[in-house]
Amino acid sequence: MSELRQAVEDLQDPRDAQGLVDVQQLEAEQEGAASPRSSSSSSSSSSSSVSSSYSAGAESLRQGAELSMMADLVSFLLLKYRRKQPTTRAEMLSILRAYQHHFPVVFSQASECMQLVFGVDVKEVDPKEHLYILVPTLGLTCDGMQGDERSMPKNGLLVILLGVIVLGGEGAPEEEVWGALGVMGVYPGREHFIYGEPRELITKAWVQEGYLEYRQVADSDPARHEFLWGPRAHAETSKLQVLEHLFRLNSKGPISFPSLSEEAVSNEEEGA
Repeated sequence: MSELRQAVEDLQDPRDAQGLVDVQQLEAEQEGAASPRSSSSSSSSSSSSVSSSYSAGAESLRQGAELSMMADLVSFLLLKYRRKQPTTRAEMLSILRAYQHHFPVVFSQASECMQLVFGVDVKEVDPKEHLYILVPTLGLTCDGMQGDERSMPKNGLLVILLGVIVLGGEGAPEEEVWGALGVMGVYPGREHFIYGEPRELITKAWVQEGYLEYRQVADSDPARHEFLWGPRAHAETSKLQVLEHLFRLNSKGPISFPSLSEEAVSNEEEGA
């Protein structure tokens, strides 16, 4: 089990398989504690404190259980994407088993994770049949999987890189690009659980695909390099779309998509 997957499980105390049962127990106990009318102010204060404690505990358990369900659903959607298969609401509900009433929240968060981390949009194409397809985000036509059936879609990183270039003006110095990607745990020469070896991907694969230009800065001594948008990026998306994507990513706040993503990848690989 990976370290990040363990970190996700550590958020859940007790384990998620029992998380929602514990929530129900806490809520029942809370109601029982709050129902008797106390004759003294000290008893009332104590009851209020216990009630608040139960509420906080129930909410923490509920969030942990939903996080685990999101990881399961993301791993299922990744499998469907790699197989180039559509999916249905009924199939996704079956993943949640006894907790199908959580589907709206779990599906929304799983869809955001697919888009922002993996660069894959979950699109409903038949509202009557609740049929969904999975396609690369922002109209991009290459997902960076390079024909490897066991690799992961990498468009999420490409869109972020295109956004870093936009924010830098016409081009972004290589050192600034790696500085920005380092915040995400993406470093040159270090294998990433989704993106593989990023230097090879960024300076060669996406350059060959036409999404990026990687060139030496004129008259630089010692030699420095910069990244620019390639012709294929200009043809398939726009700077405004990329910036809107970055804004959504930046607004996610405390949701730990990287941790969720590694658990989902681990789940998907175990089920392959």
